[in-house]
Amino acid sequence: MPVTETGTRARQPDSSGYATTADGLRLYYEIFGDGERTIIFLPATPISHSRLWKGQFHYLARHFRVIAYDMPGHGYSDGSVDDQELLDYTDHLAALLDLLDLDAVSLNGESLGGWVSMKFAYAHPDRTWRIVLNTPGGTEARPEVMQRLRMLSQQAADEPTAERIRTRLEWLMADNATVTDELVEARRQIYSQSHFAESMRHIMCLQDPAVRSRNMVTDEELRAIRCPALVVWTSNDPSGPAAQGMHIADTIPGGRFHFIDKAGHWPQWEQTEEFNKVVVSFLEEPE
Repeated sequence: MPVTETGTRARQPDSSGYATTADGLRLYYEIFGDGERTIIFLPATPISHSRLWKGQFHYLARHFRVIAYDMPGHGYSDGSVDDQELLDYTDHLAALLDLLDLDAVSLNGESLGGWVSMKFAYAHPDRTWRIVLNTPGGTEARPEVMQRLRMLSQQAADEPTAERIRTRLEWLMADNATVTDELVEARRQIYSQSHFAESMRHIMCLQDPAVRSRNMVTDEELRAIRCPALVVWTSNDPSGPAAQGMHIADTIPGGRFHFIDKAGHWPQWEQTEEFNKVVVSFLEEPE
């Protein structure tokens, strides 16, 4: 189970457990709040939601039913024994909705989670109410970024020392001081699971140019997304410039763009208050 960071007021979930899909995969999830609308948080590669969205659970649970889950091969869900591509992620998200008896939901995806959110909104318009795309991947392929991400992630999984994990986390942030000892330890526990080094190799397949190419989000797919979309980008995102996020927002018919200063790849972590307010404002707008 996820560790609790010391010195925080992290809210404990109202319920948690594993949803087992038809193919026998166990997906770990936590539920906060009981609002009329449901928002599902999708993590980045390859962390658990329990650390990535810690600053959002309590705030957003005042307004919505919040469900956070670890995608296949991530966090505390079962490890991956095969390469995970976008159809795998969207199929398992649809299975989770079925298992939890959910109809249309909002999706809040970070990085890979945003990539999955776009693909899901395109493939399942009737099940997607709104999407928040937080520094999403999947619309560009930058070889230097892909190589760096793959190297740092696999090194940290193969040898989950505090030093390697801190290096991986500092690459994401605008301010290295935001990489706390508790955050490093939380990720170390995830990476130290016996299956995780092998699972990481299957998750990182999307950093292979050929695999990434066939999984990219196309402009045609973006134009076909019918739900409102909020794209959040930052001043110091190592994955690419703000123009990348602006293009996504401009291409989705119901898209809009919000820029957050003094943040890297995790604005929800480094600029929590601004991120929370803009997301709630977007999700609470009238139909």
